[in-house]
Amino acid sequence: MSVTRFSPAGLQPNTPYHHVAVATGSRHIHVSGQVARLGDGSPVATGNLAGQVAQVLRNTGRALAGADSSFEDVVRLTFYVTDWTPEKIRPFMAGIESVAAELGLPQPLPPASLIGVDHLFEPGVLVELEATAIAQ
Repeated sequence: MSVTRFSPAGLQPNTPYHHVAVATGSRHIHVSGQVARLGDGSPVATGNLAGQVAQVLRNTGRALAGADSSFEDVVRLTFYVTDWTPEKIRPFMAGIESVAAELGLPQPLPPASLIGVDHLFEPGVLVELEATAIAQ
């Protein structure tokens, strides 16, 4: 395995992600911001944060697979969510949980950030996800 994830003592416990990832490997994979669109560009889950989170994870998984990689190689996830409020954490996490088994998401997740933004590049896009992976 090229990535070891862990959470050292003294950091916030019980997070849905690890705090640290240590990677060895020679291939750096950077996945651009993925949004809830199908391959033909049509939107998925309009107005539904959980549904859009699930789709951005599916799209990220496809991008990783295209680089002969997977979520097992991911060292960093960065989520951007529009009009973030703490009440949105439930639908956000529901979106992750709905595809965790399907996509083989590591549990806890790789180190991750969730950044609230006013808006993304287009109206109706509620979430965007960037990923960084290191593979052999």
